[in-house]
Amino acid sequence: MARVKKLTEAMTKTQMLADIAENTALTRRQVGDVFGALESVIERHVRKGAVGVCTIPGLMKIKIVKKPARRAKKGVPNPFRPGETMDVKARPASTTVKILPLKKLKDMA
Repeated sequence: MARVKKLTEAMTKTQMLADIAENTALTRRQVGDVFGALESVIERHVRKGAVGVCTIPGLMKIKIVKKPARRAKKGVPNPFRPGETMDVKARPASTTVKILPLKKLKDMA
C-alpha cells in the first residue's frame, strides 16, 4: 500500500467527499450516496430493539451499552475524603454508543 500523506488540518465533509471521489471511479454524488447507505446500515444495527452491534470491517465496531438505573444512597463513605460520608443521587437507566477501534485503525496511529 502506498504511503499516505498526513494532514495538518481536518477535512470538511465537502472536501472529504471530493477527495474520495477523486481517488475512486465514483462521482461526488455517488460517494455521498454510499455514506448515506452506510449511515442507514449502522442505524438498523444500533436502533432500539436491534442487534446493538455494527462492525465496519477493519476500522471500527459500534456497539450499544445499556447502563442500569442506580438507586439513591445515604451515608456512603466518601472515597476522596476518608472518614466522611456522602449522599449519592439516583440515576436513571441510560443507553450510550461506544466505538471501538479495530486492528487496521489502531495500526494507522
